Amino acid sequence: MAVSLSRLLDKAVAGLLRRGLMRPFGIRRGASTAAAASVCISPSPHCLFDAPVRVKVSGLAPLQEVTLRASLTDETGNLFQSSAQYRAESSGELDLSRSPALAGSYSGVEPMGWLWSLAPTQPFKRLVKRDVLTPFRVDLEVLEGHGAPDRLLAKATNERSFLREGTRRIPVREGRIRATLFLPPGADPFPGIIDISGTGGGLPEYRASLLANHGFAMLALAYYGYDDLTKEMKEFHLEYFEEAVNYMLQHPQVKGPGIGLLGHSKGGDLVLSMAAFLKGITASVTINGSIANVAAFLHYKDVTLPPLGFESKRAKINKSGIVDIVDVLNNPLEGPNRKSLIPVGKAEGQFLFIVGEDDRNWKSEFFARTASDLLLEHGKVKPEIICYPGAGHYIEPPFFPLCSASIHFLVGLPTLWGGEPKAHSLAQDNSWQKIQDFFRKHLM
Repeated sequence: MAVSLSRLLDKAVAGLLRRGLMRPFGIRRGASTAAAASVCISPSPHCLFDAPVRVKVSGLAPLQEVTLRASLTDETGNLFQSSAQYRAESSGELDLSRSPALAGSYSGVEPMGWLWSLAPTQPFKRLVKRDVLTPFRVDLEVLEGHGAPDRLLAKATNERSFLREGTRRIPVREGRIRATLFLPPGADPFPGIIDISGTGGGLPEYRASLLANHGFAMLALAYYGYDDLTKEMKEFHLEYFEEAVNYMLQHPQVKGPGIGLLGHSKGGDLVLSMAAFLKGITASVTINGSIANVAAFLHYKDVTLPPLGFESKRAKINKSGIVDIVDVLNNPLEGPNRKSLIPVGKAEGQFLFIVGEDDRNWKSEFFARTASDLLLEHGKVKPEIICYPGAGHYIEPPFFPLCSASIHFLVGLPTLWGGEPKAHSLAQDNSWQKIQDFFRKHLM
């Protein structure tokens, strides 16, 4: 009852403020509060990156106007920030789980808006975690007033880690394999998954490490641009990926009889190729992947899939100099382009396709539905396709900020990835759980 009366009072006073019939209780510049403001992050200021937290500010004046600013500096020195304007409740408290943001990087009641709305202060930078052994530190500052606030009232830091206590990170260099294995705590076998990233190359570990915290044995697999692997995207041999599959199938802490595959972008078409040609794969997930082999020749025994052709003249450049390449690739169902089509109809196991409907890298929904048609034509189980309106190409784990444009590794220019921040954030949160549910269902 007390809570509801407090909220009614807040609404009444806010109405008087809007009509100019009442002056705000907020502190004037240079004045001081009766009690110092403080920021509380619960259940703990130290958490996993994909875990939500509750942010509360106490000790403000009744209905005081403040700005909440979040700042994160990545491992290469790039700064990402968000800010939103708030008005404290009549109690002098600000609770992001119920207090709406009035304007700024996000609006409305958004308990984690300060994190998912982070944006780079320099254009075309994407937030990527390079060292999963260290956390990201997010500084939360409460500043006096709206507009151009400069007086700091309170500050706290949220440390967001990528490995929970007991999760093991094991570098793998066996035969040709260059990878990192993540094992959850305990000695029991876990469902095993190989995680394959896109055209950026190297060995990204952040998605695999976060999934390992949820009970999966994860192998983050490099395939070029790392260690002694090829430095260029010209041709790949599926035997390398087959070696990684066999490594997981034979590992004592990987539960059989089959493993799962997870791939994003170029990693998505590699996942489909692995499922089509290799044995021991029970469940496959692609995130905005292609049904055709792209960017490099793919060889397996006596079979070669050429890269899908493209027409660079179909690219568009907007007034900001950002390239839109969504129409560049040829249709893999037409003419000689069919040589690049992955024979996914041969694959065994279950499939989940995660699709961002605003993906501007390529036509992910068309690719997913084409894969579904091919599977059904060959008498296979209908795959699950989940389409997310307003989501772009880089569908990441929860709370990673949207990257709507950055330098494309192959294009060499700022390239549009698509997406709207709020819708993209919802897609990341929902798909993260859907991916886990899918693998638990088919690998447990």
